[in-house]
Amino acid sequence: MRRSGLRSWHAAALAAVGIAVGVALIGGISTSSAASQAKTVRVAIMTDCKGAFGFGYEPDIGGAEAALARYAHGKAKNKKKPSAGMTGITAGGANIKIVGYGCGNDTVPLAVTETKRLMEQAKADVMIGPLSGDEAVSVANYAKSHPKKTFIIGTAGSQDPTLQIAPKNVFRYHGDGAQWNAGTGEIAYRKLHWRKAAIIMDDYSFGWTSAAGLIADYCAMGGKITKRVFPPLNTTDYAPYIRQLPPPNSVDGYFWVVGGTGTGASLKAYEQAYGKTNPKKFVGNLFFAFLGNFSEVAPRLVGAYVGGFGTSPGLKTKAARAYEGNVAKIFPGLNGGNYADGFVYNYYNAAWALVQGLNKSHGALGAKLQSSLPRTLRPGYQVSGHGVLHLDKNRQAIQDQWPLQIVRKGGKPALTVVGFVPNVTQSFGGLFKKSSPPPGRTQPPCRKLKTPWQGKIRVVKNGVVTKGVIK
Repeated sequence: MRRSGLRSWHAAALAAVGIAVGVALIGGISTSSAASQAKTVRVAIMTDCKGAFGFGYEPDIGGAEAALARYAHGKAKNKKKPSAGMTGITAGGANIKIVGYGCGNDTVPLAVTETKRLMEQAKADVMIGPLSGDEAVSVANYAKSHPKKTFIIGTAGSQDPTLQIAPKNVFRYHGDGAQWNAGTGEIAYRKLHWRKAAIIMDDYSFGWTSAAGLIADYCAMGGKITKRVFPPLNTTDYAPYIRQLPPPNSVDGYFWVVGGTGTGASLKAYEQAYGKTNPKKFVGNLFFAFLGNFSEVAPRLVGAYVGGFGTSPGLKTKAARAYEGNVAKIFPGLNGGNYADGFVYNYYNAAWALVQGLNKSHGALGAKLQSSLPRTLRPGYQVSGHGVLHLDKNRQAIQDQWPLQIVRKGGKPALTVVGFVPNVTQSFGGLFKKSSPPPGRTQPPCRKLKTPWQGKIRVVKNGVVTKGVIK
């Protein structure tokens, strides 16, 4: 009896051990399987690889991926070529997979084709992008009929996507083209003493929006716009459009809003018609200074003022140095080392915001991600509000702006920040509304009015915001 009982006990014990081992093995397999099958968030980065802004392809992608490396553990496959891809990206308990890079050419048809390829064929959950104005208008309209997808604009500056269209799944963590030019028209009026000016602008949504900021700011001071000229984007022969401008002896100056490959070409056409450019008679938008145009434009326009890009090259703050260091560490020499270019900076902040949103939503997508995306951010070139940038009710950035000037430093042309305009809203102090027409050939009209920053633009010297005011 005792021996039989002992055998029974041993058998029972062995069975129990076997069950325990089996359960442990199953549990181990289950845990391992869960880890290997973590939720995957599919991200597309939409930019241009052709057309007037094709040279923004690697800088845009590099900006976004630098943030994914800094805040989401991403590893670049090639530090000299961001479009080679990135691995190991995680946030909110999810793996992030870059499923494709959009190859636009600043036109709507290709933007629509690429958006559908990325969002429908590659099945992206989130898009970071696009680059250009009309592209962003088309993406915002696409977003309206795809509410479960999330769109964070890359660096496009048209007004419509977050004001007149403004679907709830579209976010923009930078200013639009009008916001970027806050203060620049006032500088032309005060410092250059312009009272009559003409303006030439690319004939599409960003050109109109960028020009709207210059027109509104300048006319607010009492300046007059005597002529508006509209060359199509990607024009190759600017001579017919230059002939539409009043000659230099009949206006105090020209606002120049021609971008991409057209910036240098349009200035050459002016020189062929009227001779050497006079820097005191030219104020440009961001394309005088960024996206590869500086080396061509700057030597002929030393002394000219330039509208900003929501960035502050040379700003001496801890946040600015940290941002620039982050990008330099991941992609050294990206964009020629010009990390203050908005084509890098804006994509960086868009990706950083996505990481924060995924961390808060624990990897959830759709409405949960959209409600979790941050309504504040601490980007490198935001100074007001203790460095905190806020989104408005349309998920559009309220952003500090930095008017610029081309100067000579060390015998070479250089870019310097001359002014600081804090917390510029998309409404431009109440001028632009959801019910108002988006910027266009005749919008806005030239009207004298009071902007919130009028007479209050702070002087910036050697990268430091002073207490002085531009007069």
